Amino acid sequence: MPFLKYLTVFLLSMVKFLGGPLTGVALGLPFALTLGLTVAGMMTSVTLFSVIGAGASRWYARRARLRGKPVFSRQSRRTVRVFQRFGITGIAFLTPVIFSPIIGTVLATALGVPRTTILLNMLWSSLLWGVVFTLVLSQFSGLMRMLGH
Repeated sequence: MPFLKYLTVFLLSMVKFLGGPLTGVALGLPFALTLGLTVAGMMTSVTLFSVIGAGASRWYARRARLRGKPVFSRQSRRTVRVFQRFGITGIAFLTPVIFSPIIGTVLATALGVPRTTILLNMLWSSLLWGVVFTLVLSQFSGLMRMLGH
């Protein structure tokens, strides 16, 4: 059932970017297909959460206040510093590696970045990291097969 393989790579990429290349390589999918499904998965999340991101951000802040947690944690302060220094480019660059597509998009939305800017920056980032992760994992997988594992 190739459709289930494709769907798995796509859905994992929506939630945790690295899950797409890992699963695609593990399932033996071709490089281009793994990359395409991974980018499509991330960009689906980015599109959805750029629309609902502001509301999700307000909900999260309200929930944190109700629980007595500070709205600005060490992590959120660090994120704001990255944004102040590097803008959406920095957030987009870090999203596949550190954040998830959902968290990165909600952060960008909460920081007031226009939706089109978020989409374009997340697209180049997903393409860049998709190529890097899929290529590295493919090479690692090939090396493991050569070694008989």
